[in-house]
Amino acid sequence: MLNCIAVDDENLALDLIEDNIQKIPFLNLVKRCKNAFEAMEVIQNQDIDLLFLDIQMPGITGVQFLQSLTNSPMVIFVTAYKQYALEGFNLNVIDYLLKPIDFERFLKAVNKAYELHNLKHKSTLVETILETKPTTIFVNADYSLVKLKIDEITYIEGLKDYIKIHLNTSTKPIVTRMTMKSIEEKLPSLEFFRVHKSFIVSLDKIESIRNLKIKIGNAQIPVSESYSEEFFRLIGQ
Repeated sequence: MLNCIAVDDENLALDLIEDNIQKIPFLNLVKRCKNAFEAMEVIQNQDIDLLFLDIQMPGITGVQFLQSLTNSPMVIFVTAYKQYALEGFNLNVIDYLLKPIDFERFLKAVNKAYELHNLKHKSTLVETILETKPTTIFVNADYSLVKLKIDEITYIEGLKDYIKIHLNTSTKPIVTRMTMKSIEEKLPSLEFFRVHKSFIVSLDKIESIRNLKIKIGNAQIPVSESYSEEFFRLIGQ
């Protein structure tokens, strides 16, 4: 849902924008504003995602208002004057709608804003996940709890009730009594992938793939058919 405000000194224009907004389920009109000062007050006190902004307004123009904002919402200019289009795009507005507004053209503009909003949200989510991901794990080995750095793990091999954790810092793997499922749950899903019932690989450590065999160092790790489709989709192939 995008919270939006409409800013225009003409009631007829505001009526039309409001009517169009009400037809679109992902838009929520927070307020109609007759000038930039009213809009500024709303933006300062509420989370606004999208601004429908007239350019030619008394006092402060839409362009001047937009230039005064330090953290601007997404903006769609709505105006009767074509000559401001270039200036609008120089200000990184989402779109530029000419009055009288055609609904299909309005829908195209807000869809563009919605897609951009979702893209930014996903980027922020990924960044949050990356910032909070674990960097180490503990496993039982040699009658002790051993701390392993996740970025040193190259691949994991399952051996019935045990697993071997291969590291790029040691020729000797760590052997621990764990299931593949339990170690998989400890690892960041964006970095590790199970390519076989007996193998989990670090995606970053893959050197090459040939004939459903992954090369990591001297190891040749099989990719089973049941995991292959999702694996190749994950790596973009």
